[in-house]
Amino acid sequence: MKNSIILASIALSFFSCKAPKIVETDTSKIEESKTAVATESVTQVSNRKMVPAVTFSKAKDVGNIITFLASDDLKGREAGSEGIEKAADYIEAIFKKNNIKPYFDSYKDTISNFDKPAYNVVGVLEGNDAKLKNEVVIVGAHYDHIGLISPEGGDAIANGANDNASGTTTVLEMARYFASTKSNKRTIIFALFTAEEKGLLGSKDLAQRLKEDDIDLYTMLNFEMVGVALQDKDYFMYVTGYENSNMAEVANDYSGEKLIGFLESAKKMNLFKRSDNYAFHIAFNVPSQTFCTFDFTNFDHYHKVGDEPELMDFEHMATVVNKSIPMVSGIVNAATKEIKYN
Repeated sequence: MKNSIILASIALSFFSCKAPKIVETDTSKIEESKTAVATESVTQVSNRKMVPAVTFSKAKDVGNIITFLASDDLKGREAGSEGIEKAADYIEAIFKKNNIKPYFDSYKDTISNFDKPAYNVVGVLEGNDAKLKNEVVIVGAHYDHIGLISPEGGDAIANGANDNASGTTTVLEMARYFASTKSNKRTIIFALFTAEEKGLLGSKDLAQRLKEDDIDLYTMLNFEMVGVALQDKDYFMYVTGYENSNMAEVANDYSGEKLIGFLESAKKMNLFKRSDNYAFHIAFNVPSQTFCTFDFTNFDHYHKVGDEPELMDFEHMATVVNKSIPMVSGIVNAATKEIKYN
C-alpha cells in the first residue's frame, strides 16, 4: 500500500470507483495557502471560543448503526439495488424518530442522472435564529457501496463498512445530537447520497437541485471512511483540499485541539475532487470539504469483500462523532461565515 505506484492506482478510484462525471471548472483561482494550522491556544489564534467537548455518542450507538448498514443482508448497497433500498428505509426511520423533517416532499429523493431508481435521503433541521436560519450548512456522506464483486474465499459481498457506512453512521449520530439539543442557529441539511460509487451522481443531483432552490449555502461538511484511526499522526482527522480554505483552522479553534491536519498524499491524489464535497464546490463555489481517517496505510480492504463491520473501531467512531460535534456546533452557530476559500 505504501508503494507510490500502488497509491497512484488506488487514487484513480478513491473515493469514487469511477471518475466523477462532473463538468470541471477552473479551480486555479483557489490559492494554496502555505500557512500551517497553528497549534497554539485558540485564544492566540483568533477570537473564536472553544466549544465545550461532548460525550454523546457511544461505541454501542455507532456499532448498532454500522453493523446494520454493512450487514450481508444489504448485499453491499449498490445504487439501485434492493439492498440499498433497505438502507434508505433505515436512514429514513432514524430521521423520523428524531423529528428531522424531510427536505423535499419525502425523505427519499430520486436522482435524475442514473438509469435505475436510486435515492438520496435528505433531512433538514431548521435553525433557531431568526436571521441565521436562512443560511444552510450541509452535513453529508454517501451511503452506497459497490455491491457484489468477484468472490474471495466464497464471499462476494463488498459490505462497505469503512466505505462508507462509517461516514453515514457519523452523519446519523450528529443528526441525532442536533435534533435532541436543537442548538443550531443555522439550518442543517443532513444528506446521505446514493451513487457516489457511480461517479458522484447522487451529490451532483442534489447540488443542482439545491442550487435551483437558491439556498444560501455556507459550507458543506462531508464524512468519508472514518471507521479506523490514523496512525502516527499528530492530528485526529485530515480534510481534503486542506490548503484551499481555512476550514482546518476554524475546526481546530472550535475544537481546542489539532483535530484536523494535512495529509500530503491527499493533496498528491487530489482527493478534494473524489468525494461528494466536490459537487457542492462546483455548484456553489463555497468551502466544501471531506473529513477522513483513512490514509491508504491503516486499512487493507478498500473496495474488497473484507470491508466488514467487525473490523471497524467503534470506540474510534464514537470519538469521531464526539470530536466533530464541537466543530460543527461552532460552524453552524458562528455570527458570520468564517470559513473562506483562500
